[in-house]
Amino acid sequence: MRKILHVDMDAFYASVEQRDDPTLRGRPVAVGGDPEGRGVVAAASYEARRYGVRSAMAAAHALKLCPDLIFVRGSFTKYRAVSQQMHAIFADYTDQIEAVALDEAYLDVSENRAGLPFASQVAVEIRRRIRDELDLTASAGVAPVKFAAKIASDHRKPDGLTVIPPERLLAFLHPLPVRKLPGVGPSTETRIRGLGIHTIGDVARRDLRELERRLGSRGAWLWRMANGEDPRRVVGSRVRKSRGSERTFDTDVTDAQRLLDFLAEQTRGLCEGLQRSEEKARTVTLKIRYADFTTITRASTLPQPTDSAEDVLPEVQRLLAKTDAGTTPVRLAGITFSNFAGEGEGPVEQLDLPFRPVWSIAS
Repeated sequence: MRKILHVDMDAFYASVEQRDDPTLRGRPVAVGGDPEGRGVVAAASYEARRYGVRSAMAAAHALKLCPDLIFVRGSFTKYRAVSQQMHAIFADYTDQIEAVALDEAYLDVSENRAGLPFASQVAVEIRRRIRDELDLTASAGVAPVKFAAKIASDHRKPDGLTVIPPERLLAFLHPLPVRKLPGVGPSTETRIRGLGIHTIGDVARRDLRELERRLGSRGAWLWRMANGEDPRRVVGSRVRKSRGSERTFDTDVTDAQRLLDFLAEQTRGLCEGLQRSEEKARTVTLKIRYADFTTITRASTLPQPTDSAEDVLPEVQRLLAKTDAGTTPVRLAGITFSNFAGEGEGPVEQLDLPFRPVWSIAS
C-alpha cells in the first residue's frame, strides 16, 4: 500500500507578502492587479477571504467586498524562489515529487530517506521545517491514494494535517459532498445531483453500469474513486508542455505598434527563461482577446527549435498581422512557446499547404 503525501501551502502568494512586510500581517491582502483598472486577484490572504475575496475575482469587485483590502502587485520571481526552497525540503525525504503548482506537490513517502516509519511523521517534519526555515505554513494530507491525499490536505486548512489510514479511507470519503471528487465542477455536480447523488458514498453505492450509461467513461472513473481506487502514481520531473505570458491591459489597446512592442518585450522575457532552463521551442502561439471578449489564437511552427528572440520576433509580427489588432481594440495579449525540443524526433519542416488554415476561436 502506497503512502501519498499532498502538501499545499496556505494562501501562498499572500502569505509570502505578509511574511516579507510585517505591516501586512493580520490584514486583508490581495496579490493582483490594480482595482482601478481591470486587475484580477491572483491570491487572497485568509483575512481577505473572510469577506468573500477569492482568486480570479475582479479586483474592483474584491475591493467592494472588503474596502480595507490592500493590493500588492507581487513577484513571481520571489514566489518561484520560495517554491524551490520548499522543494529542497521535500527532496530530503523522497525523490518521488510531483509538482502541481508553485505552492503544492504530491510526494510518495512509502520509503523515505529519513527512515521514519509512518507517513504522518514525514508530514509533521516537513510542515515543521517549512514553518521554521521559510516562516510560512502548509497544510498536508496523507492517504493511500492521490486524490484522497489532496482532499485531506484541504480538510483542515489553514495549517492543518489530516491522515487517512487505508482502513478508514471509505469512512472518510463517503460522507463528503460529491464535488470533492476530482473533475466534478459546477456543471458536472448539477448533472450528478439530478441523478439523486449528493455524496461520494452515493456514487459508491450506485450500479457501475448505470453510471457509465448516464455519465459515460466519467461515470466509471467517479465510481472507482468513490470506492477508494486511484491507480495514478506520483510522477516526478513532469515534462513542461508550454511556457507563456499574457496580460490584460488597463485600457484597450488600439495602437498596433504599442501592441507589437509589448509582445516583443514578452517574447524576450520568455526566451531568457528558455535559455536559463536550457530549453528550445518549435511552436509560438499568439493570443489576442478583443474588447468584446472574442479570443483568437494564431500559431506558427518554426523550422528549428530555438531559444532566440531574434528567431521568434519576425513570426510574432507576422502572426499579429493576421489579427484585427490596430483596427479592433485589444483587451488582452500573450505569447506561448510549446513543442519543445525532445518531444518529437528530429527537426520539424513547415510545409506550405494549399488551403487557408482554420484558426481556433473561443469566446
